Amino acid sequence: MVQISRRSFMAGAAGSLLVPAALAQQDRYPSRPLQLTHGFGAGGNADVVSRLFAQKMQDVLRQPVVVDIKSGAGGAIASDYVAKSKPDGYNVVMLTGAHTVSAAIRKSLPFDAVKDFSFISTVTSFPFVIAVRSEHPARSLQDLLALAGKKPDGVTFTSVGVGSTQHMVGEMLGVAAGVKLLHVPYRGGGAPVQAVIAGDVDVLADTLTVASPHIKSGRLRALAITSAQPWPSMPEIAPASAVLKGFEIRSWLGLAAAAGTPADIVELLGKAARTAAEDPGLKATLFTLGSEAAPSSPAQMGDMVRREIERWRAVVAKAGLQPQ
Repeated sequence: MVQISRRSFMAGAAGSLLVPAALAQQDRYPSRPLQLTHGFGAGGNADVVSRLFAQKMQDVLRQPVVVDIKSGAGGAIASDYVAKSKPDGYNVVMLTGAHTVSAAIRKSLPFDAVKDFSFISTVTSFPFVIAVRSEHPARSLQDLLALAGKKPDGVTFTSVGVGSTQHMVGEMLGVAAGVKLLHVPYRGGGAPVQAVIAGDVDVLADTLTVASPHIKSGRLRALAITSAQPWPSMPEIAPASAVLKGFEIRSWLGLAAAAGTPADIVELLGKAARTAAEDPGLKATLFTLGSEAAPSSPAQMGDMVRREIERWRAVVAKAGLQPQ
C-alpha cells in the first residue's frame, strides 16, 4: 500500500483549491487590455474622441484600453476587423456616421452593418462646418453656391473617403442648393483640411474638431455650420439653414463589438462608456472640440443605426449617386 503523508495530502488539497480560483481569475472580464479600433487617420475626430474615451473607460474597466488605427474604405476596414474578431469584448470599434453611409452607398460590404455587431453605446453627437481657405473668393455660403451654380463640378469639396459622412454633407449641400459640387476624397486625418488650406480643393466639409483650430488661426473661413441652430462652442458661425431652409446634418460616434458578445460584457462596456460621457472634464473637452456627449443604451444605438441607414439610402437616391 502506498503511504501518503499528511503534509502531502494537505498540499494536494490546497493545490486543487487553487486551480478553480486561477481559472475564475482568468475568466473574469476584463482580465487583459482591450483594443479600441477606429478606421480614420490620426488627428481626426474619430481618433481624438477614441483616445479621450479610452482613457476614461479604462478607469472603470481597470484594464488599459489601447487605441488602434485601421484606416481606409470610409471606416469599413476597422469595422470588418472587429466584426470578424472573437466576440469576447476585447476588440471594440468606434463607429462613425460613415458606418451607416457605407451601408447605404456601397454595393456590398464584407459585413452586415447591423447583424454583425453588438452595439454598446453612442458617445458623441456633432455637426459639420463648411469652410474655405482664407483667400477663397467666397465670403459667404451664398457666394459659394453662386459660384457652383455658374460652374457645375467647378467647385470641389473634400472628405475623409467615399462613403464617409463628410462625403454626404457635400452631396446634400449640392442637392439642397440645386448645384453640382465635385467630390475629392482623401484617406482621412488632417489631409482634407491641409488640401483646402493649400488651395488644392475649394471646400472643407468636416467636424469642428478638425476645422476649428484653423478657423481660429485665420487659415480657414467658416461659411456655415450644419446644425439647425448656431453651435454653442462657435456661435458666430451661421447655420446653413439660414440659406437653405431645413438643412440640418448631425452625426455621431459610437462603440460596438462583434455580434454574439455576451450581454453582461456589453453591459459593462456600456457602463464604462456612459461613465466616461458623464465626466465633467471630458464633457468640457468635447465642447471645445465642437461635440457633445451623447450616451445611449445598446438598443437605442441599434435603432439609430437602422434609421440612419434608411435615411442615407434616401439621400443617395435623391442625389443620383451610383452605388460604389
